[in-house]
Amino acid sequence: MSITAIKERRAANRASNEDDPALAKSKVAKFFGRLALVIVILITLFPIYWMFRTAFSNNRAMFSEPLSLLPVDFTWGPLKRVLGLATTQEALAEGGSGASINFAQYMLNSILACTLITVLQVTFSAMAAYAFALLNWKGRDKVFSIFLIALMVPGIFTLLPNFILVKDLGLLNSIVGIALPSMFMTPFAIFFLRQFFLGINRSIIEAAVIDGANQWRIFRGIVVPLAWPQIITLAILQFIQYWNDYLWPFLVGQTEQSKLLTVGLGIFKSQTPQGNPDWAGLMAGALVAAVPIFILMLVFGRKIVGSIQSSGVK
Repeated sequence: MSITAIKERRAANRASNEDDPALAKSKVAKFFGRLALVIVILITLFPIYWMFRTAFSNNRAMFSEPLSLLPVDFTWGPLKRVLGLATTQEALAEGGSGASINFAQYMLNSILACTLITVLQVTFSAMAAYAFALLNWKGRDKVFSIFLIALMVPGIFTLLPNFILVKDLGLLNSIVGIALPSMFMTPFAIFFLRQFFLGINRSIIEAAVIDGANQWRIFRGIVVPLAWPQIITLAILQFIQYWNDYLWPFLVGQTEQSKLLTVGLGIFKSQTPQGNPDWAGLMAGALVAAVPIFILMLVFGRKIVGSIQSSGVK
């Protein structure tokens, strides 16, 4: 077939497609679908952009142009106040509170607490999920159903009992006290891993039993390697959750050695001599605190989505 004939056929196909009402409706639907997607993305990203805008604004001048889409009187001052690089005079000059923040200590405390919670919680939850998914024992499914009721209990209901327990144990104002209520297991973590464990080929487990492997060896040598992507995903999700937690760390950790970053950033919410909170410093602190989470999501985002899909309810 000659090139001219091919071009004529393509032109005829385009002409017939343009006359097809169904195809025209499909194009219109795609256009509005993409437009709606763009609008949703812009609405979702706008608060993040506004955080950047506020973080680089002069807190004293910011309210003179509240609707400005660009930083008002651009300055690095808020970031300097967060990192402890600004003097009291410089902070007050830009509308800051002049209060100091031990950012490095708070960051270290958050890393220690979140790592402790994540490692122990994922380890114990994986063991429990293995017992609920691959071990046969009387009443297993009924016990699991009762256990899942905990998913419907709001966390605020357990706040006071946990606080009393930590206080009686003498663990107030300590990293261990902050981590204690969450460091063993959670219903969500067990449910998440159990759904994947149920899909493991049981013939592999049966072959290991025939070879004389005990349950601990099967769990450590077979199940954990097969579920390693899901375990890593769960660890990342739990780390992010506890990194952003505020209320419980605020109640339990009030000293410099136990205060987490989310609590420490509250310094910028305190009143300045002019009577206005240091919103620019607060947004700069939130921006810096979000950097580790942003890096985690950037590196492991695809793994998280894929693992959640493969661990869905069957």
